[in-house]
Amino acid sequence: MQSIFDEQTRQELYVRISRLQATDKAQWGKMNAWQMLRHCTLSEEMFLGMKSYKRLFAGRIFGGMALKSILKNEAPLKKNQPTHPELKINGNGDLEAEKQKWLTLLEKYADYNNPYFVHPFFGSMDAQQVGIYVYKHTDHHLRQFRK
Repeated sequence: MQSIFDEQTRQELYVRISRLQATDKAQWGKMNAWQMLRHCTLSEEMFLGMKSYKRLFAGRIFGGMALKSILKNEAPLKKNQPTHPELKINGNGDLEAEKQKWLTLLEKYADYNNPYFVHPFFGSMDAQQVGIYVYKHTDHHLRQFRK
């Protein structure tokens, strides 16, 4: 399975991210391109241990099963999945600056070291799970904008 820890995979994602434009329209969901970028930069900061969010009650019950289902095969994430309330983004901002921030954060996965990561919905995740999930999350949002 593809993982954010693979250099070639990251390079492919960098190309896709660099193609994003402010005028790109989402194929599903409510976010515009900048909101998606901001959502993803906040997500990377979380996975990299720079931010943390409160564990959701539903995640304590269903999170482990959901993660197992997501990681069991190469299938992309399903459309219109729920988002942690603190990762829902409103407004607009500088698209190019947010793209650069995301690219910089993705590069940090080359030296990933967050062995005690706890996702607010899925719970504890080991590095292999993080690598696959982060790739799938990134791919999901780039597919959302057909990049």
